[in-house]
Amino acid sequence: QVPLGESGGGSGPVGGSLKLSCRLSEEIYGDYCMAWFRQAPGKEREGVANIDNLGNTDYTDSVKGRSTISKDNAKNTLYLQMNSLKPEDTAMYYCAADPTDWNCGLPTKTFGYWGQGTQVTVSS
Repeated sequence: QVPLGESGGGSGPVGGSLKLSCRLSEEIYGDYCMAWFRQAPGKEREGVANIDNLGNTDYTDSVKGRSTISKDNAKNTLYLQMNSLKPEDTAMYYCAADPTDWNCGLPTKTFGYWGQGTQVTVSS
């Protein structure tokens, strides 16, 4: 069983909205640091948002104010709501999780579990 599985990607218009979901297996949900990353063609992977065990969140500047990371403990699911989509949001999006939570918001944070990715394409 893949420990993380993303869904909800697809195409959206500029200014539109998409909601990504990531179902995590019960074994790795717990008190984990969770995050969304993305990688556009020809670019390095970048962190988009993260959420720690207490629900504290952090966002990269390019999505701040128009994206929301959240989790549903009852469903073992992580979400990324993206609004006011821009062409530069086009990328493969990955969810990630790690049991080490104290450094959840740090740029040096590494993650032990990764999903397989879901494509987001924003078209004008």
